[in-house]
Amino acid sequence: MQKQSMFRRLAAMLAVFHVLMVVQVPMANAAMVGTAEVINAQQEQVDRQQLLSMLDDQGVQDKLQAMGVERDQVETRINSLTNAELAQFNQQLSEAPAGAGVLGVIVLFLVIFIITDMLCATNVFSFVKCINR
Repeated sequence: MQKQSMFRRLAAMLAVFHVLMVVQVPMANAAMVGTAEVINAQQEQVDRQQLLSMLDDQGVQDKLQAMGVERDQVETRINSLTNAELAQFNQQLSEAPAGAGVLGVIVLFLVIFIITDMLCATNVFSFVKCINR
């Protein structure tokens, strides 16, 4: 008798644990991932890498250093750009004349600095007012 009551208690506890474990498991959702979504994600990564690779150019580094801007700051700002901003900058860069490489990159980075100053993310230029305050 005592053995039977012990087995019943054990079975009840196991049933309770089993129910608790099933309740905690989230349901998985499966969905098709569209080709456009994959391409957009890959394009964003390529665009970001293109901008970051431009920082390796010695002329760009010299100009940024002359303006007192650290490379790490620029990398952080590029990584914080939204997809739309990133696409817009790369579009502008691809439309720039071929000989304007370094100058185009520097102008691009200045525009990035101005936009991040306007969004209150940084305070590089004192003449740019924050629009979020």
